[in-house]
Amino acid sequence: MRTDSDGWDIVNSVGATALGVAALRAGETRRSDALFRDPYAALLVEAVGVPGWTRLVRGQVDFETGAAPSLGPLGDMLVARTCYFDAYFAMAVNAGIRQVVILGAGLDVRAFRLEWAMDTVLFELDQPKVLEFKASVFDEHGIFASVDRREVAVDLRRGFSNELRDSGFDPTQPTAWLAEGLLRYVPAGAQNRMFIAIAELSAPGSQVALTLEADPAQDGEHNEEMRDRMLAELGISLDMGSLLYPNEGRSDPVDWFRSRGWTGIRTDPSTVLSSRGRKVPPAVADQLRKNILMTATKPGEGVSRR
Repeated sequence: MRTDSDGWDIVNSVGATALGVAALRAGETRRSDALFRDPYAALLVEAVGVPGWTRLVRGQVDFETGAAPSLGPLGDMLVARTCYFDAYFAMAVNAGIRQVVILGAGLDVRAFRLEWAMDTVLFELDQPKVLEFKASVFDEHGIFASVDRREVAVDLRRGFSNELRDSGFDPTQPTAWLAEGLLRYVPAGAQNRMFIAIAELSAPGSQVALTLEADPAQDGEHNEEMRDRMLAELGISLDMGSLLYPNEGRSDPVDWFRSRGWTGIRTDPSTVLSSRGRKVPPAVADQLRKNILMTATKPGEGVSRR
């Protein structure tokens, strides 16, 4: 069970969820109708060598017709949010933003697989062992980020402002922030402190995008049972429910940023998928709507960039 002082690496606790997300990105990449391509996800999963996830990335479990679809709304949410945030960063680059912060980066590889302006600086924040693992795999294979990527080892539950500044973050420059699949893994109080830090560090014109996953109690026993069965079929021992902090006392992200003058937009994950040609069964769409995909923008044009 979680404690407020626990830590993890890439195969334990919260770190193992990042490994599962990477395996699912690799699975989506294998599809003939993939909505995105992640050429590095399989490499990261293979480097760990957990048999169940390795079977998935090698195609030994058919992602389209085999066990993986029993993830149901969870799997579809992962695909939807990847597409949504890829587009978010593309729009941020087009808007002239050259400073990016990914909170709880896990095995996010956007610094390697997306196109960035040459003068962009991208900060990845996470537990030290998670960052060390990703760096070691890419170093071993001679893979380099397409952007000035800076790792910031920090426990996000305890704040991050000082560590981020020490790594060269410039609060006078507009920033594109991302908290993908993160908020349910921190307590409600830590979420509020995180939002305050983002607001305080953001120059006019900054943007923030995030997810807030549905409470397992709202997700339905049937979906939870299907998810657990899929993990069991892959031989993965991962109790998702024990890793999440409750939604009780948690601020609605859209309302929080809007109340402070930001322009917030909430997006339906099923709409993200259907707009890209992916069919979403009605029952799955109903479950996806319980999750939040959000982008908010701080008013103003900001300061001229570097």
